[in-house]
Amino acid sequence: MSSMERQGRKPRADVRRNRAALLEAAQRHFLAYGVDASLEAVANEAGVGAGTLYRHFPTRDALLAAVLQTRFEELVARQADIEQLSDAAEALALWLRAMEAYFSAFSGPPEPLMAAARAQEPDNPLTPSCSNLITATDAYVRAAQAAGHVRLSVHS
Repeated sequence: MSSMERQGRKPRADVRRNRAALLEAAQRHFLAYGVDASLEAVANEAGVGAGTLYRHFPTRDALLAAVLQTRFEELVARQADIEQLSDAAEALALWLRAMEAYFSAFSGPPEPLMAAARAQEPDNPLTPSCSNLITATDAYVRAAQAAGHVRLSVHS
């Protein structure tokens, strides 16, 4: 079978299970110990070896990006509700609370995420999440400014 044929197939069940176990363990460890948590401990808790961890996530940032993506999807679900609000000030306040919950899970924004937000490097796996958060925050701030709820000197 060619690699093209294999690319179209879903990953095997054990591969999907290992990935899910790694993400769950990584989230627990990142929440408990910060983003510098031991990746060996993550692999051990997930019941896999370090090689399996690195096949799924070649770098710490790739693993962090996957964990943050899951949390980001929860944030996007909240955003859909927030966008239904007609009051720009209320929308901005709810968005900022949702962002606080997103970041506070890691005792503040993880440094790799902040570095990705500052640098906006296209090959950094964290950049897409950062770009989306920045774009959404800008939109809420601009809407609140247009409605006269936020000073024009405030930048997101």
